[in-house]
Amino acid sequence: MNKKFFLLLTAASLLASPSFAQNPPATDRPNNNAVNSSGQNNSNKPVSGANSFTEGQAKSKIEEAGYTQVTSLKKDDNGVWRGKASKGGVSTDVSLDFQGNVNATK
Repeated sequence: MNKKFFLLLTAASLLASPSFAQNPPATDRPNNNAVNSSGQNNSNKPVSGANSFTEGQAKSKIEEAGYTQVTSLKKDDNGVWRGKASKGGVSTDVSLDFQGNVNATK
């Protein structure tokens, strides 16, 4: 009987241990977004990296940042979408990086 109890206790502890080994959720820190919402740039210049935005998504993100007449979008060798757009009646060059940062060329 004692041996069965020991085996049962061992089995129960092996089944329960994976739940204790899980990693805690990531802490919420500023500037730690995979993709930023409009108006929440974490960089004042485009960040290089593999960009998975399609051209349509890039245009939408730039428009969400308050730009209109978004044209000539092309992804450069650094994974940054670049094009032309207007904001406040002023035409400017804009960029969108893989993190969702929208920046005007200064």
